[in-house]
Amino acid sequence: MAIYHLEAKVVSRGNGRSAVAASAYLSCSKMLNDYDGVQHNFTRKKGLVWQDVFLPEFAPPEWKDRSVLWNAVEKNEKTKDSRLAREIVPALPIELTPAQWQELLTDFIQNNFVADGMCADVAVHDPYPPRHNPHAHIMVTVRPLDEKGNWQYKTEKEYLCVRNGEEQGFTAAEFKAAQADGWEKQYPYKVGRKKIYLPPSEAEKHGYKRVSKYPYGRQNPISERWNSEEQLVQWRKAWADAANCYLERYGYEERIDHRSHADRGLTEQPTIHEGVAARALERQGIISDRCEINRQIKADNALLRELKSAVRKLAQTVKNTIPALAEAMERLRGNMIIFRYQLRHIGMGKHRMNEHIQAAIPKLERYMGLVRQIKEKTKERKNLLAEKKETPFYQIPKLRDLTRRIAELTEELEELKTEKEMLLRSLDCTDDTGISSVKKDIAAMESALKKLEAQEAKYSAELDAALKEYSELKEQASEFDAGELMEARLSIREEKERSAVTRVQDTYGEKYDSLMMFDSKRDVANLLHEEAETRSVRERLRQKQQAQTQRQRKPKRKDWER
Repeated sequence: MAIYHLEAKVVSRGNGRSAVAASAYLSCSKMLNDYDGVQHNFTRKKGLVWQDVFLPEFAPPEWKDRSVLWNAVEKNEKTKDSRLAREIVPALPIELTPAQWQELLTDFIQNNFVADGMCADVAVHDPYPPRHNPHAHIMVTVRPLDEKGNWQYKTEKEYLCVRNGEEQGFTAAEFKAAQADGWEKQYPYKVGRKKIYLPPSEAEKHGYKRVSKYPYGRQNPISERWNSEEQLVQWRKAWADAANCYLERYGYEERIDHRSHADRGLTEQPTIHEGVAARALERQGIISDRCEINRQIKADNALLRELKSAVRKLAQTVKNTIPALAEAMERLRGNMIIFRYQLRHIGMGKHRMNEHIQAAIPKLERYMGLVRQIKEKTKERKNLLAEKKETPFYQIPKLRDLTRRIAELTEELEELKTEKEMLLRSLDCTDDTGISSVKKDIAAMESALKKLEAQEAKYSAELDAALKEYSELKEQASEFDAGELMEARLSIREEKERSAVTRVQDTYGEKYDSLMMFDSKRDVANLLHEEAETRSVRERLRQKQQAQTQRQRKPKRKDWER
């Protein structure tokens, strides 16, 4: 079913990534990074479903080519630790088709990124096997554009100025006008262990030593908003709203929620405390705790012993009378309803537990495989970085090859980490520490499954025994009038069914399911061929009535002779 997952990352030179390499990897394409001269080729990568580039109104149209777009970003960023892009990774609802994913993502990107002035590069990945982990990668620019399609500043240097005790920041361009109005620049000076801001004229009087000649940095208000925690919360909510809108539009009942347990007002803890298996058992009407399961089995067995004891006593007292036979047959019928309910309850529990186990085990195995891959590739990347550091600057071809291999490993690691986070989310884990609980939960479910299978075998045997005993009573009843016996049975049937329902309710408590009881009654009616039996009895009664009518209408012999 659909799960909520939205991860936000920063593509930065500081963490060893490049925007060109990231885009090439996500779009499974070949791209040259003009910044370092490295060619990135990911055309052999599989799992790409759809890709596109979305541009705001003022962006140059040639940026529709992602290679041109991200090379423009790389060219504009000068420092070795520059933030190049932001990567948003949402999990896609498996209920929707690829065409519907495209619609959903197009709306989400246009309304939340492009409309706000960002360029967006999107790729949908659905790795093998299909539909087990579909997700999208949305790379967006972090530097705003002006109306001419030029990059704006992320941060702009400004001077902290003072006038008559009042402080205010001005950029270099703004300071010319401010200086004419009497504003003075301030610089940081060291006074003891403290750093204070003073104008040079004031600092010289005291002989303070200036710490730095550089001014403050003032962040672009648009960039500041894009980088805020509030903005991320808005994007997370917007994705949940958009996904739910499309799930509803295409007729699916599933919904996702971006909020945490606490924000949703839920008291239960994540898996690390309670466990996905425990909640799965609760949803299917089986008490989750192993001790509670044992108590439920004991209650079932107590009911079984009671029913068997009642049947034995009844068998000893049965006499060749219609009321006695009717009582025995209807009581057996009531017991069979109970047995069928128990078998249905166990069968549903087994089915759902098997579903959860079969779903969880491959995820767990995949998680362990991802952990191994991440560990191996991290080690390999570390070794390559060390080799690159030891390589002389004049060995340009080798340095470029090492840079390319490091970039490839970096992008592969990012993808593996994303998949791992999604798997953790699908297993209802907050982090890696929750995996041990998942393993324990699966073991508990497998143990509970064996117990339920034993119970199922027991109740199946009891149902077979009851059917056999019912058949014996039916043979015994063949000596009696079928219509009279059926009438006697129907007169007490409602009472016996009510008694069976009450016993089941007492045993299962709030887990009792009225619909399951209805189905159990229908099952027993089919087992006993009650519809055919009723038709046969009605037909015999009709024939008997017809014969009586004919006898009444036949004239007496003496009246005929007269």
